[in-house]
Amino acid sequence: MSSVVESDLMGLPWLGVIDTLLNVTSLVVGGKAHRPADEPEPFAVAGRSAGQLEARMTGVVVAALREAFDRDARRLELEREQADREHLRGRLRLMAGVAVGSWIGTVFFAARLAGGPPGARVMLGAGWLLLLVALSLSFAAQARVGEALVRIDDAAARHDGFTAGAAGAVVPGLIVMGLAVIGLAVLIST
Repeated sequence: MSSVVESDLMGLPWLGVIDTLLNVTSLVVGGKAHRPADEPEPFAVAGRSAGQLEARMTGVVVAALREAFDRDARRLELEREQADREHLRGRLRLMAGVAVGSWIGTVFFAARLAGGPPGARVMLGAGWLLLLVALSLSFAAQARVGEALVRIDDAAARHDGFTAGAAGAVVPGLIVMGLAVIGLAVLIST
């Protein structure tokens, strides 16, 4: 029986078996298996293709995030500009209300000044004229700001027309001058 076992063992490729055992031992110990220099490692080829796919996916995710951040930044900028314009419009409305209230308030002095000296009546008329001009300029500036609010989505129109213009700038001064002239008219009439 020993001759049968010996003949079977002699038929095995002993050098191949020993090489395989050495490679397995090298893998278990942590070294690399012996490969010919021109044969690529199977995991390296798979790793390269996975790395390329991962790099492409990372690029897509970064582009999507950049687009989302840009869109949010533009939306926040538009909201800020809209809030600024609404604030300016509210200020102009307040100035219009002050001009109307001042004009109505001075009507009470009209009876007193009607019988007074002509200079006082002229000054009352000049003050009323200044208040009415302030009111009309306030309305014109409000219209300008309203048009700018309508065009806020247009990128070219966003940067021009933001201010109320010269009309909005002179309204407070006209109100103050009108009230000062009317105050002088009251002083002259007494």
